[in-house]
Amino acid sequence: MTSKALILVDFEKEWTDKSSDYFVGDVSELIEKTNKLIDFCRKNNYKIIFTTHIEKDSDEAFAENSENVEIIDEIHKKNSDVLIMKNKISPFFKTDLDKHLEGIDEIVICGILTNLCVRSLAQDAYDRDFKITIIKDCCRAFDVETHEFTLKDLKATREEIEFLNLNEFVK
Repeated sequence: MTSKALILVDFEKEWTDKSSDYFVGDVSELIEKTNKLIDFCRKNNYKIIFTTHIEKDSDEAFAENSENVEIIDEIHKKNSDVLIMKNKISPFFKTDLDKHLEGIDEIVICGILTNLCVRSLAQDAYDRDFKITIIKDCCRAFDVETHEFTLKDLKATREEIEFLNLNEFVK
């Protein structure tokens, strides 16, 4: 049984929709690196878990049953992967993520937005005593400064978390 999981946070079409207020820009390099991460973790028997954010009662951004809450088409998601649908920033809040992490002691995190749902997952997983690695170049915020500050702050306040770039992780 696997004791490691890769958690991919909110790789949703909302971020790639140029008409959305949540458009984060060109994510082609992010997707390419994330797919390499997924493929590496799948080959090494990690449990693969995706989260999606859905805003309850929204008819605009992250609207339930809209195309924009679907996983980005180019991402290497399989039907056998776990999908956690959440309505708040933390993937743990009122979801069954804890159940899917039973027997797991080490998690690898990547996703969009670094400063919101990725950070919240890392903080909540830290409080649950998981060994955590964040793949820095497989995360995205609206701007580089916010991304870098979030990682710097997490590193300063939770020194046990490991922060690696993809090429350092897969070597």
